[in-house]
Amino acid sequence: MSPKAPRHSILVVDDDKNILKMIEINLRKERKYDIRTASNGEACLKVVHESTPDLVLMDIQMPGIDGIETLKRIKEMEALIPVVMMSAHGTIEKAVQSMKLGAYDFITKPFASDRLLVTVNNAMVNSSLRREVDELRRELKDKYQFKNIIGQSGVMQEVFRALEKVVNSNVTVLIQGESGTGKELIAKAIHYHNKQRCNNSFVAVNCSALPETLLESELFGHEKGSFTGATGRRTGKFEMADGGSIFLDEIGDMTQAMQAKILRVLQEREFERVGGSELVNVDARVISATNKDLEEAVKNSDFRQDLFYRISVFPIKVPALRERKDDIPLLAAHFLTKYAERENKVELEQVSPEALELLMAYHWPGNVRELENAIERAVVLANPPEITAKDLPASIRSLGEKKIYESDNKLSSWIEKLEEDALRQALLECEGNISQTAKKLGIGRATIYRKAKKYGLPMLR
Repeated sequence: MSPKAPRHSILVVDDDKNILKMIEINLRKERKYDIRTASNGEACLKVVHESTPDLVLMDIQMPGIDGIETLKRIKEMEALIPVVMMSAHGTIEKAVQSMKLGAYDFITKPFASDRLLVTVNNAMVNSSLRREVDELRRELKDKYQFKNIIGQSGVMQEVFRALEKVVNSNVTVLIQGESGTGKELIAKAIHYHNKQRCNNSFVAVNCSALPETLLESELFGHEKGSFTGATGRRTGKFEMADGGSIFLDEIGDMTQAMQAKILRVLQEREFERVGGSELVNVDARVISATNKDLEEAVKNSDFRQDLFYRISVFPIKVPALRERKDDIPLLAAHFLTKYAERENKVELEQVSPEALELLMAYHWPGNVRELENAIERAVVLANPPEITAKDLPASIRSLGEKKIYESDNKLSSWIEKLEEDALRQALLECEGNISQTAKKLGIGRATIYRKAKKYGLPMLR
């Protein structure tokens, strides 16, 4: 049997006992609502404080605290509770006022039971969606807290100090760094920590992924018929980000013509959709990112100087992973936990010292993204309780081989390394079977035992 759907609680507030009784009878027919009643504003506020109902259905005209004042206080206590106001014909003006104060809807007395039920049901659905959105926003804010941007190195502490200064301003931010350093993660942290903008949209656009004509439509939208295939009006990313933030990733790849259009938006806070003449006003904070040296691009006339000054009011330089190697153990442990849980290998507890030494020695051209991919792969291959050097990608493992050869040029060291590699591969192909491995390599079982023990290789029998 499927579990029963949870019952929603409704608080009905009216000083007319007959109306209270009528509404209660109609709502109880649905058998999915728990109904409570109150005869005035004071009693209503007490119930809201004690039990937080899912919906308040309230008359405007009441003795003592009227519906308008009660609505204000409810919204101060719990903004997400939907409130439906009931009004007589002579109080329509107050009903409209209540909508401005945050009421979900109002219904005019006398009303049919069908009208009541439809309004209540719609309010419940709307409330559920609003709560889901609010929960998602809270999760996003938690996800993009500065403490979740991993880094204890000195250079990362400088980045954190810069972020703390800029989050609650509205200045444009330019994030510079190599690919894979986490520029978008930092952009999201800036947005979700801004008290004015965090409840509005964060919209990201990859400026290098689209040709100029499509990028213009993506950013500014277009009108119906503005080009072949434009079958209707489309809202652009700037419009979607109104009140929030727009992240222009790889802004250094924009053409000169597109740079001029972005400059106008930054200067005038307005634009026209493609194929349109209507000016669209927008209040979106612009956060840009690039892996290019824009100052050099300005010198070479590849990037507009005036746009560079506009987007780089507050520049942030994200260091490459090779510049913050002290953070590699922390990052590796974080990714290990993340992917061990996803792959149901929670008994995988650590990265071995030998593997960590290789991670620290590697130059990481792909930065944090490459490290994450390496650990994800290693989690799949590793046997608990730890990730070992053999679980790492070949490009990283080769550092260990190079280190052996460079540190000791004796022929015996070379032979031992080749012997270990050959034995490891044979055991792997024979699934650890000693007899099969001995036959494959043409040596005795006792030799296999002795060599495998010497090199710390796994055996079955």
